[in-house]
Amino acid sequence: MSEATVETYVITGMTCANCSARVEKELKETPGVVEATVNLATEKATVQFADSLTSEQIIQRVENIGYGAILFDDAHKQKIAEEKARYLNKMQRDLIISAVLTAPLMISMIAMLLGSHAGWVHFFHLPWVQLILVTPVQFGIGWRFYQGAYHALKTKAPNMDVLVAMGTSAAYALSIYNGFFNPYNSDLYFESSAMIITLILLGKYLEQKAKTKTSEAIKQLMALQAKTASVLREGQEVTIPVEEVVVDDIVLVRPGEQIPVDGLIVSGQTTIDESMLTGESLPVDKKIEDSVFGGTMNTTGTIQLKATQVGSMTVLSRIIRMVEDAQGQKAPIQQIADRISKVFVPTVLGVALITLLATGLITGDWQQAIVHSVSVLVIACPCALGLATPTAIMVGTGLGAKNGILIKGGGALEKIAHLTTIILDKTGTITEGKPVVTEFESNNPEALAILTSLENQSEHPLAKAIVAFGKEQTNLLPVTQFESLTGLGIVGEINNEQYFVGSKRGIAARGLALTEWEKLLDLEAEGKTVMFLADSQQVLAAVAVSDQIKQSSKAAIQELKNNGIKVKMVTGDNQRAAGFIGQQVGLSQEEIVAEVLPENKAEVVQQLHQGNELVGMVGDGINDAPALALADIGIAMGSGTDIAMETADVTLMNSDLSSINQSIQLSKLTLNKIKQNLFWAFLYNVIGIPFAAFGFLNPIIAGAAMAFSSVSVLINSLSLNRKKI
Repeated sequence: MSEATVETYVITGMTCANCSARVEKELKETPGVVEATVNLATEKATVQFADSLTSEQIIQRVENIGYGAILFDDAHKQKIAEEKARYLNKMQRDLIISAVLTAPLMISMIAMLLGSHAGWVHFFHLPWVQLILVTPVQFGIGWRFYQGAYHALKTKAPNMDVLVAMGTSAAYALSIYNGFFNPYNSDLYFESSAMIITLILLGKYLEQKAKTKTSEAIKQLMALQAKTASVLREGQEVTIPVEEVVVDDIVLVRPGEQIPVDGLIVSGQTTIDESMLTGESLPVDKKIEDSVFGGTMNTTGTIQLKATQVGSMTVLSRIIRMVEDAQGQKAPIQQIADRISKVFVPTVLGVALITLLATGLITGDWQQAIVHSVSVLVIACPCALGLATPTAIMVGTGLGAKNGILIKGGGALEKIAHLTTIILDKTGTITEGKPVVTEFESNNPEALAILTSLENQSEHPLAKAIVAFGKEQTNLLPVTQFESLTGLGIVGEINNEQYFVGSKRGIAARGLALTEWEKLLDLEAEGKTVMFLADSQQVLAAVAVSDQIKQSSKAAIQELKNNGIKVKMVTGDNQRAAGFIGQQVGLSQEEIVAEVLPENKAEVVQQLHQGNELVGMVGDGINDAPALALADIGIAMGSGTDIAMETADVTLMNSDLSSINQSIQLSKLTLNKIKQNLFWAFLYNVIGIPFAAFGFLNPIIAGAAMAFSSVSVLINSLSLNRKKI
């Protein structure tokens, strides 16, 4: 089978959980579709399908069951935005018309209940007046419910539209019968059908407005994208749309301007506010050869940067894509609501029928029986159940993105809260991943200049640390006859004299003694790398290079332990060096797994799985990718490699271990919201349906309760935004 394609579509016309379930079922049953998920809150479907299918065929399949579908890509985003705005404007217009036509009936009904006998009150209670006012609401504004009900019944998947259409039609028909054909009963329920439609439309309008707020995080991220860029072309500065910037363009960025694309600084130095990407409030100093990212803010100096990633490949674009994907995925806990939604509407129809027959047969009042059954139909709606999980996930993943924590989906967000063991890579995770010189000793005043000049010819990561250290204190000297000796060191000539830089083994191979430098070799027990500079006669200097422990690592590890999570450090370092680093961050020897080859890190995860541990793996390199993929939750450092970030379930943009605790806290907060939403949605229906069946709720109150149940779930989910993590 050829490789499957994955596409996302915006689905229009969905009104409740049964709608999203119906679209999902239809897509899954489409020949050639491998997998499909539909999210009611985001109104999106993610479809994985074989090359034998086309996007047009998938869209047609959705349209055949009464819904709309638009491919969610850059080419259609404007169309989608326009369609959503048009839909919201139409809903607002219909709501105003419905409210204006319904208001006289409701006001006159309230006035009559208060004992008013004014002429206008009696006028608005005339059957023909009410018929004229209500009919446009019932069959004009309410036509959407009839359309939805038709398609739902046609596909044998009754939804909320069926309940509303049946309930309001029953009230409307009973009013016509009493008003024009029944001389013994003049009770009218026109205002009930009109008010139910108005209230449900109000609820849906508020729901739609609230849904836009759940995706506020994506809007804020999109707002960070610069619209134009100042590019140097043939020595001239030109301002062009950011979409026209190409790789290797030289981009000029002044203080107070947003960085338009990802790149490397080639001129100038500055301070960059990266809080919008990392969640870190402190600006970061940047100099030549440092990386900068599109969407961040240049604060102090004018810089020139060479574009390295543009368009959809920038870090910001990938973050937006990741958050969008995450918000469209389901969490395992949502399966509870999905299973209930499938049988909910048929069950309600059964309860309404039983209510009708039981009330009618017991009391003999069939009109009252119809009113009771209408209340049952109207109050019962699976919307709140369908929105309980996805809205909380949307807000939770958005809140994470604001704090520099990118979570790939609802499943990952749910699982983080249950982790029992965290495995930490050492380099770039516990440590900075950027070696620095910690000690330098010499017996020659020219030693530092010679050492720095030789290392400046090398591409080794440790060489960069030495050059950065030396350049601040001395000037570079010209080097000739440079050569790298694999496993031993480097040699080169300065002022016609040959010098060597290398390890203890390299010095020994040249027959030189290290007698007066032996004490510096003890630093290797601390995980430091010690190198020596020598001429043909003697050792001239020694330098120790070490990767520094991040300031937050010790506190973050202790917090994980305080929360009952086991922590292990897995590293390729020797046991002695690993033990020293582990001791610095509060890890015991039992919590350190040293001398692990890169390909064997995944084996450590497997061993923990055999002990029934739920494992989170934290790393930043290509060598961590297999373990990140095998772990229950893979957590990548934002400073790491692309492959680590692609493999992981969570990316920490600020590369700070304290963000792991934030992720766990966010997961628990989101899960609590989901449970609260599901509890209230269940409780609402468990209490509401019996109340309606026994006649304690009239249809208007039932309609209002149903309309605002979904809104209450959305408001509860949105309250997550007020939480500090």
